Amino acid sequence: MNHEFYMQRCLELAVMGMGSVSPNPMVGCVIVHESQIIGEGYHQKLGEAHAEVNAIHDVFAKHGDDAPHLLKQATAYVTLEPCSHFGKTPPCADLLIRHGIKKVVIGNTDPFESVNGKGIAKLRNAGIEVVTDILKEQCEFVNRRFFTRVKEQRPYFILKWAQTADGYFAPANISQRWITGAAAKTLAHQWRSEEDSILVGKNTVLADNPQLNTREVNGKNPIRIVIDKNLDIPSDFHIFNDAAKTIVFNEVKTTVVNNIHFVQMEDMHFYLPQKIAYQLYLMDIQSVIIEGGAHILQQFIVSNLWDEARIFTSKTIWGEGLKAPKINGVLLAQSIIGNDELNLYKPNKV
Repeated sequence: MNHEFYMQRCLELAVMGMGSVSPNPMVGCVIVHESQIIGEGYHQKLGEAHAEVNAIHDVFAKHGDDAPHLLKQATAYVTLEPCSHFGKTPPCADLLIRHGIKKVVIGNTDPFESVNGKGIAKLRNAGIEVVTDILKEQCEFVNRRFFTRVKEQRPYFILKWAQTADGYFAPANISQRWITGAAAKTLAHQWRSEEDSILVGKNTVLADNPQLNTREVNGKNPIRIVIDKNLDIPSDFHIFNDAAKTIVFNEVKTTVVNNIHFVQMEDMHFYLPQKIAYQLYLMDIQSVIIEGGAHILQQFIVSNLWDEARIFTSKTIWGEGLKAPKINGVLLAQSIIGNDELNLYKPNKV
């Protein structure tokens, strides 16, 4: 069997759960009998059936009375080690054992130290052959948000901004002025739908009165996170509507008013990125797009608290304004989106 071929299909399935399963990982599963895929599935929604459950259900839906016999001669491919504990759903390792699966091929082991390897051990103890680390790096990349939360106890931070050809981020005065075109805007909204939350500072809200939603695409709205130390943003601004949950980090109060969560922090001028990272980890927020302003972005850059940067550069020349943040990163990819250039970076970790 070509393990990589079937694991690649698992990855294609896994990403279909993007935006719907956090803080769980995205997982895909393919069940193969004599080189033919007889069932497949993925984790579709938080709290609902895992990938292995959906794949086995697919086998029964397609093959009916033949399913039990086929499963006993089949190999299950799964991007992440089958769970061995009771959570919101029963253990998937037990499910595979119960159906007599012959072999299980796994992309990643479970990153939780207390769980890592226990699903594999349970399968092997039941007499099932287990193969691990197939397309390991690709599987980990798909679940990089999940792995970051588990291993580093913080969300996965994505920096995103647009800058002019001469390196300006915003007008010098607090006003709204578009830099990029429609295609870049649509892509940015698609990104929002794929992450748990979006973070901006007070000045960005006062300048743009942004909606911070996904109106350009068909997708869920992210949780809106706003830094407003003294609660200066007027209550009739878009961030306070009922389109999505909003978290307001401030130094004044902690309270909840409908979907608005005010979270008080002390001394926000000290270690603000670290404080935000810790608080969001406690709130089970797994990923954050930071869209501005420039000062907030630079704070996360200086603190080395970022995992990706997505930077649009337009052909526009302003000649003056607020300079865009400076980043020390490794260029991963470059593309043209409409009339704008998009550069993707990862941290340059020595």
